[in-house]
Amino acid sequence: MVSRLDKDQSWIPKVIKKKTCSTFLEDTTTQSKHELCQCGYPKDCHISVATEDNFGAAIVSRWNTAEHTTEEPTDAFGDLEFFGKGRRHGKFVRLSSDTDPAIVYTLITQFWGIPPPNLVVSVVGGEGNLKMKTWLKDILRRGLVKAAQSTGAWIMTSGLQVGIGKYVGEAVRDHATASTQSTAKVVAMGIAPWGIVYDKKRLVNPKGSFPVKYAVSGDKEALHALDDNYSAFLLVDDGSNNRMGGEIQFQARLEEHILTQKTGIGGRGSIEIPVLCMLIQGGPNMLERIYKATQKNIPWLILAGSGGIADILAEVMVESFTAETLKKEVEALIQKQFPSEEVHSLVELVEKIVENKHLVTFYNADVEGTEEFDTIILKALFKACKKQSTNALAYLDELKLAVAWSRVDIAKSQLFNGEILWKSSDLEDPMTAALVNNKPEFVKLFIDNGTNMAEYLSYRRLEELYSSVAENSLLAAFLRRKQAEKRPPPGQAAETPLDGAGAEGSGRGYTLCEVLKVLSDLMGDFCEPLYGDLFRTDSRKNKSLLKPQERPYLMRKSATPWTDLFIWAVLQKRNEMASFFWEMGGESVSSGLVACRILREMARHEPEAGGAQAMKEMGAQFEQLALDVFNECYRHSEQRAFRLLVRRCSVWGQATCLQLATEADARNFLAHDGVQALLSQIWWGEMDRNTEVWRMGLAFFCPPFIFSSLIKFSSNTDEQAAEKLASELDSTEADVLLQASEASRDSEADVKVKAGNRRPFWMVRWKQFWGAPVTSFLGNVIMYFAFLFLFAYVLILDLPPPSPSKMELILYFWVLTLVFEEIRQTFFVSMNISVRKKVKLYYQDMWNKCDILAILLFIVGVIGRMFNSWYEMGRVVLCLDFMVFCFRIVHIFAVSKQLGPKIIIVGKMMKDVFFFLFFLGVWLMAYGVATQGLLHHTETRASWIFRRVFYRPYLQIFGQIPLDEVDAARIQLSNCTDDPVAILMEELPPCTNTYANWLVILLLAVFLLVANILLVNLLIAMFSYTFNKVQGNSDIYWKFQRYNLIVEYHKRPALAPPFIIFSHINIFIKRNIRRVPSVKSKLFITDFPESVASKLMTWEAVQKENYLVHRNRVKRESNMERLKRTAQKVDSVLNYITDIREHERRLRVLEKQVDYCTEALTWLVESLLQSDLIKNSRAPPTFAGASSKKDSKP
Repeated sequence: MVSRLDKDQSWIPKVIKKKTCSTFLEDTTTQSKHELCQCGYPKDCHISVATEDNFGAAIVSRWNTAEHTTEEPTDAFGDLEFFGKGRRHGKFVRLSSDTDPAIVYTLITQFWGIPPPNLVVSVVGGEGNLKMKTWLKDILRRGLVKAAQSTGAWIMTSGLQVGIGKYVGEAVRDHATASTQSTAKVVAMGIAPWGIVYDKKRLVNPKGSFPVKYAVSGDKEALHALDDNYSAFLLVDDGSNNRMGGEIQFQARLEEHILTQKTGIGGRGSIEIPVLCMLIQGGPNMLERIYKATQKNIPWLILAGSGGIADILAEVMVESFTAETLKKEVEALIQKQFPSEEVHSLVELVEKIVENKHLVTFYNADVEGTEEFDTIILKALFKACKKQSTNALAYLDELKLAVAWSRVDIAKSQLFNGEILWKSSDLEDPMTAALVNNKPEFVKLFIDNGTNMAEYLSYRRLEELYSSVAENSLLAAFLRRKQAEKRPPPGQAAETPLDGAGAEGSGRGYTLCEVLKVLSDLMGDFCEPLYGDLFRTDSRKNKSLLKPQERPYLMRKSATPWTDLFIWAVLQKRNEMASFFWEMGGESVSSGLVACRILREMARHEPEAGGAQAMKEMGAQFEQLALDVFNECYRHSEQRAFRLLVRRCSVWGQATCLQLATEADARNFLAHDGVQALLSQIWWGEMDRNTEVWRMGLAFFCPPFIFSSLIKFSSNTDEQAAEKLASELDSTEADVLLQASEASRDSEADVKVKAGNRRPFWMVRWKQFWGAPVTSFLGNVIMYFAFLFLFAYVLILDLPPPSPSKMELILYFWVLTLVFEEIRQTFFVSMNISVRKKVKLYYQDMWNKCDILAILLFIVGVIGRMFNSWYEMGRVVLCLDFMVFCFRIVHIFAVSKQLGPKIIIVGKMMKDVFFFLFFLGVWLMAYGVATQGLLHHTETRASWIFRRVFYRPYLQIFGQIPLDEVDAARIQLSNCTDDPVAILMEELPPCTNTYANWLVILLLAVFLLVANILLVNLLIAMFSYTFNKVQGNSDIYWKFQRYNLIVEYHKRPALAPPFIIFSHINIFIKRNIRRVPSVKSKLFITDFPESVASKLMTWEAVQKENYLVHRNRVKRESNMERLKRTAQKVDSVLNYITDIREHERRLRVLEKQVDYCTEALTWLVESLLQSDLIKNSRAPPTFAGASSKKDSKP
């Protein structure tokens, strides 16, 4: 839209005018060949009406722009292209000195595309051929321009290649050349009189110039040429020619107008734009401008030591003078600097300026050289707004300005030093600005100084925060997509955000309904407790029943403010902000895992590789935070850490930390010793962990050994652990946790037993053995090998057509029990989700897909073998199916500590094999086709062509080289033919072509060299690299797989197929007829009473604080932090030295005043002694030093 407006600015001449002289008043003071008007233009440049006989008026009147000019549509505006300067473009417009500044400000910000400023610095002073000192150039380049870039300020000067405007332009150019930030452009704006602009006729075009080529020569007249380092030019026309000063009044009015505008911190527009005038050198005419600006409360920053009026004001206002001495001092200084000027009027202006001393700040490079220039500017603005009040509202704009400039150090020293009484309500708008603009230092500062987040964060404000996200961010794309999904049909009014929250300038406003849908895509059902209760939703259709206009929750306060802000920061990838909210909030372990899940899911949708990598790194950081806190908890108390893993988190959809870690693919977390210890505890149940496999196998085949001492059970150890846990917790918590321990021992307790009625020993021991997941795993392994043995026996020895044998029927029944188990795992493990989601969760596991493939192949093979015509086909399918069932053994052995990591490595190496096969296939095809064309060009049989092109070269890699068919010297003569029909009918083999046989031998040698040496060694190198790369993390991957395997066998029945059918019947009776709930699931998911859960969360928060204290201690002891503290101490010493210099200066001034008072009193005493007014015989006292007093003592 902006580019279109650049080409279509026909409205500018209608609104913006220029001035032309309407009365020719001859200038008699100058001698020229042409008649000149007092406006500076020749007579022939005036219109006929203006050149009437006005000689008499010229004698008695003086040319004035207000009386002797008329306004006409401007004829110079558009784009300015500096010839020979590359792509440097600028905007320009010729405008009347009486133009409304509001129109000009709108033109600049809306049509020229220059962003509104956070600050306006008007640099005035040196004019003409100014020779600027080196340190002043450094101030402009390293100070002013850098500060303007960091604060988003406008710099206003004349914009000409003369005076101060020239040096500011050079500073902008040098800074742009040295800066590495291509997007951070400094906005320098020139405001100059139209009449003195060099080659201004080139700019004239009534229809606008887009662009006009502007060239600058080396002539003296070119001193007033436009500088190519400026972004925009306002050429003020007061009707005069070759005269300075016509732009001063317009610039002052423009500055006053900007003062009333609001700067857009994040588009909110909550701060009035400050204007600061900076004086460098300057002549006597600057005094009047300074005085008028101070009357408008515009602060000034004067560079002491730059010369001219700047030095006079610095010396006068820094020193302390009485009214009489001030006048004399000013007169002396002005006469010394400007002997030809009228002293009296200038002295009066200086005295008036001194009355507004708080609006003038002096910068001395020798004293304040170590301080950043933006700090100097901000202190000048603070000094101008300094109020003798403790009411925080009086300092609110200054605080917002500090937020806009990211100067938390200034805010701490000036606004939060204990003198101002801040309330929580006073900091709400600055807090919003800090959140929107990603200022975590200010967020911490506001919270430390009384901001109550529970009172601050309402759902309305939370929607404002989500509506303020950047348009080009991934979160904004998600929200727009969800907003489009609920867009009303045509003809119905669209939803509009209340109060324009976050919709300023863009017309967008997101509600928590869209946020909930985005979180549902990223987190699943874990986000439901966050905002689900705010909307009446149908979980099946996932559609809100609440109309968009009906949002009664907006005025409610957030129930979990830290969690809401944490999620908001994570979704915007604000690392430091999210880390701070994570530290302030609860549920530390689970919150870190949730952030890990969100970021890794968002990384999958991020189109840019750099952004995706940043999200992955941020997710890994939050996973590490969760891991570190859990490690602290595990070091303090193992049992409590175990309960923390299996406790339901009400904030995250009743999920446990283990479930969140699985969803987030947090492998490092699941590989932690504490998690693995819990898994081992669940895996072995009540059996001793050192039980040998042969003992379990003997008990498995001979159950009476269960009741002997062959297998040891750790019931006593559990009782000791329970007693230890009870001593750590109070009685209520101990009871609940002990109940959880009993639940872990009774894997399938279906009868409530009272304290006085104990189960029989044989029943307890039976459940202890068969209820352990390790027993279920052992049984499944043994029976699976039996199943494979039976399957192999049937395939090889007992598969008679067409009717099945007895062993084959047993095999069918066995597979049927496997089908029943897969159905149970799919539909009856997770009971609180939809069928579609159950199927989706089931198919997420690769091994479940393998099971389905094996079962389907088995069904196809059985159907085929039942028919004589399809018998062989069915037998082939069953043979392939047997291979799939054998491949399933790999998953079983993933639990082994020795084999598990190797399986991971083999899986990674399979990817290398596929890359190797790609290169090998290309080389095979190239060599095979070439040799086939050279040796057997008459071959027409497709099967033989395929064999000789692919199969024979593949075998040659392994050393099977048929030289009798390749080498002409070894080819035996035999009956052969070149007839295609005979070859196709296989009457005779094709003859071998011996022409260019040397080329065949050469190709064979090259093929074997490349394939056997190059490619094979490349494959070995790839395997070695993959092995070394994966070996370090293979243990982590194995532990992650081990977790999934333990969870799987924990959920499985105790018996293995085919006897699992009895477990299925038992489960069906318990769950559907007797209605007995499963206690076994409480090992991984436990519900604690609210009081116990609260104590557990308090304990977790304490451990988190311990971890943060330890981390901060380590960080403080690092070399980097020590260097920072040393630098801060050095800065403090330098500031202290600066204060000492200031005190020394004040002492010198005080000594002068004391000397003056002493001389005055001496004169008064002498006068009184010489007069007859006082009659006293005693002589006046005399001053005596310490030494004289000591000598006078007797």
